Amino acid sequence: MIMQARRGLVTRYNAGQAKIAPPHATTGLALSTTLTEERMDRSKRTLLVTGIAALLALTGATATFAQQWKPTKPITIIVPWAAGGSTDQVTRVTASEIEKALGQKVIVVNQPGASGSIGTKNTLEAAKDGYTWTAGAAQDLGTYAVLGMLDTKIGDWALFLNVANVSTLSVNPNTPYKTANELIDAMKAKPGAISVATAGVNSSGHSAMEAIAKATGAKYKHVTYDGGNPAVVSTVAGETDATSQLTVEQAEMIRGKKLRALAVIGDKPVELDGYGVIEPLTKSIPGFKAPANYFGIFIPKGVPPEVIATVEKIWTEQIVNSAALKQYATSRGAQFAPYAGAEAQKAVMPAVQANAWAAADTGKAKVAPDTLGIPRP
Repeated sequence: MIMQARRGLVTRYNAGQAKIAPPHATTGLALSTTLTEERMDRSKRTLLVTGIAALLALTGATATFAQQWKPTKPITIIVPWAAGGSTDQVTRVTASEIEKALGQKVIVVNQPGASGSIGTKNTLEAAKDGYTWTAGAAQDLGTYAVLGMLDTKIGDWALFLNVANVSTLSVNPNTPYKTANELIDAMKAKPGAISVATAGVNSSGHSAMEAIAKATGAKYKHVTYDGGNPAVVSTVAGETDATSQLTVEQAEMIRGKKLRALAVIGDKPVELDGYGVIEPLTKSIPGFKAPANYFGIFIPKGVPPEVIATVEKIWTEQIVNSAALKQYATSRGAQFAPYAGAEAQKAVMPAVQANAWAAADTGKAKVAPDTLGIPRP
């Protein structure tokens, strides 16, 4: 009715029968233009509202779907180190927590070899369906490419961290070394004569020992094993003089006085339940630094996004409150560190940088770290 009245006013105005121009138009052309613009405005508003509604619906559906990933078969976590080591220990505790959250079995499989790169490679090459994950130290994962072991970078993975570990310099109780300085002085006096057991090149223990060698000029005989536990056992058995593996791997042997702990390879002391405080190496080597070594579960990019979203939700809502993981950390001399997403990537970079550039500076790198996006610390 309004539009018909407006057309009538225009007709009379154009015929000279009306002295006042109708509102919004002075000619039929103007009215036509106004009507066209109004129709366009209505169309635009309709399209805009429809588009927003569709976008919200799509986003809501995706978010809901992402949070509701329900695995229909067991998940496999490949531990690329031997059973009993630090990675194996904390991964099994974490796997149990994930099982409860997902309502699906999580199987831990040990595939040791080549300093962790074999099991990691198998995870990388597995079907990207979200059912094959790996675990370990983020600093190892971030430097495989530097050492020419595996073509992958830290950014190729979604990181779900559980603890931060530090290494401890320990010796067999039958050796004469009572302090870190005594051991280091002996390494300087007899270059390459004192054997140190680690889980292999690029392992946490090896990185820690290389940091000591770089800071002091000490030279040692490197003896490698397929995991932290075998390395620690070798020192307990007297096959090697010392070990620089993680405190969590040595905890029971230190408590049982089968290893003599000389110093935490870092700048902070560690309080070990049932033993006491292990002082930091900075007391012997002023200014010595070793960044925290974060461990966790790693899922390769390329899996369905709902898998990553679901695990992130588990981490931020359940793993952060895990009593089992907190107990594991306090009993083993580790730090509870349940990080995921961008926070996890940021946390691990100092250790990745230190590890990568230590390899470059000692001639062990096959690829320059900066060409892989790893800046010098």
